[in-house]
Amino acid sequence: MRFPLRLKFFVFAALLAVAPLALVGQNLTRLTRDELKSAANEDLTTVATELRGAFDNTFQGRWLTPLMVIRNGIDSNELGVPQKVSLLTLGLEELPQVVALQLSVQGSDLPILVTNEGFAAKLAGAGLDPVRTLATPPDLIKAIGATGQFGRPVISRLEETGDWIATLALPLTTTIAGRQVTMAAKIDLSVLGEMVRRHPFSQRGEISVVDQAGRSVLGGASELLSDRQIVASAMPLIVAGARADALEPYVRPGGTAMLGAYAFPDWFPWAVITELSEESAYAVVNAITRQILIVGLAGFVIASLGALIFARQLTRPILKIGLVAERVGEGDFAARVEGVRVRDEIGDLAERFNRMIGELGERLELMKFVSRGTVSAIQSSHEDGMHRGGERRRVSVIFTDIRGYTEFSERVPPEVVIEALNSYFDVQSDIVEKYGGDIDKFVGDALVAVFEGEAMEERAVTCSVEITDAMARLLEEYPEYNLHVGIGVASGEVVMGAMGAKSRMDFTVLGSTVNLSARLCSKAAPGQVLIDEATRDASARLEGIGFESLEPIPLKGYAAPVPAFAPHRV
Repeated sequence: MRFPLRLKFFVFAALLAVAPLALVGQNLTRLTRDELKSAANEDLTTVATELRGAFDNTFQGRWLTPLMVIRNGIDSNELGVPQKVSLLTLGLEELPQVVALQLSVQGSDLPILVTNEGFAAKLAGAGLDPVRTLATPPDLIKAIGATGQFGRPVISRLEETGDWIATLALPLTTTIAGRQVTMAAKIDLSVLGEMVRRHPFSQRGEISVVDQAGRSVLGGASELLSDRQIVASAMPLIVAGARADALEPYVRPGGTAMLGAYAFPDWFPWAVITELSEESAYAVVNAITRQILIVGLAGFVIASLGALIFARQLTRPILKIGLVAERVGEGDFAARVEGVRVRDEIGDLAERFNRMIGELGERLELMKFVSRGTVSAIQSSHEDGMHRGGERRRVSVIFTDIRGYTEFSERVPPEVVIEALNSYFDVQSDIVEKYGGDIDKFVGDALVAVFEGEAMEERAVTCSVEITDAMARLLEEYPEYNLHVGIGVASGEVVMGAMGAKSRMDFTVLGSTVNLSARLCSKAAPGQVLIDEATRDASARLEGIGFESLEPIPLKGYAAPVPAFAPHRV
């Protein structure tokens, strides 16, 4: 949120007036306890978030991840049915809260089921059939698969024992007789209930875990809590699958004012709700607030009037500087700070700011005349400036040359020539920058670009083909120009660095690779791209582009004809 400078001066002056009064005697002690309100809210939010994280970490770390490891082992084609059953049994022994593991074959009502003996005995003692109770029916597995909820728990409660059970299914990739196989697991969630009951916050507040119907879960009995406003607020968020943790004060039906917070576990369709009565949370806050208001009111009013007047005088020139800075940020380097006549630090700032704008404008214009490589070299140079010399680098070099330019320049006015050249170079430059190339220079109607780094040959070839496509579209737009482009591409080592006189240098690339690119460009037909063998080999797998092998081309300065290739779209 924006905090204006005038408001800062206002608040600062008000605090200067109020603070000395507030620091007197008993008020100083009470003022330090003003944090109780935010502390109570933070405590509620922290506990809810903490339990949310504990639920998710327990499910994913202690149950889901090990179960996926077991599933992956069972999914191995190298294991037979006995070994897979043994793996289920061993997995059950290592995961105490997992009370049943089974393998279900699609279309079969006879799953392979392994159960926890202790939990099965508990069910039998309650008069339940452990096999029937702990088996996951095919209809449930089918429903989980239909909704794509593999790995997510389906929660149910055993009324006879009060236990909360999570059922989840994990599909296997292997099949039996061509039928889908699914591993299902049932997990005893009592450990989550213990987390809630043993949490220290339970000694002074209330922690509830509710489902989308507003009923409490993980307790012995399921209680309907939807009459509480905070539960009603959380219910639609559970249904919507939202995860917007929040803090909410409310009043219970009995009239008790409460503070509450809720958080939503990622792996369970629940809300964790923490509650604390306002009476116990804010007992001291109201008294503190009254004392502070009474003691500080007079000083606050006086300080506010003085702060507003002073802030207006002080911030007016600063606001002018801010407006000019905004215009400069939008590219207006003609903007200047005007009307600041104060002879102090702010006046000096306005003068320096105007001088800086002028220098920035000059620098921006100069940068348009040099390549990115030149700018990078200058920025990385030492304090004593640039030195002549170069280093070897492997690059791909593109030469483009406009065909028909000489005839065009002789039959149209110079202004049209410049306009046409700029249009063609604008399009070519955008494409070069799109593929990560750096424009080294413009030579008459020719453009020289350098590509470095990963996949530089592929980027150079794709860039060249796209330039020919773009030039063809320009020809359709301006058929009277009758201008075409020939392109040469070569890859290899070059010398890159600053060259020239001490007082006038140029940062460029030199070497046989540059010469080869220029020679190939001179031999390229209008609308054609010619590349050397090194570039073709490095970009041979480029999708959407084919390479036509041409007869070796005699080139100036080369004893033997040079292999050449013409890339084109396929």
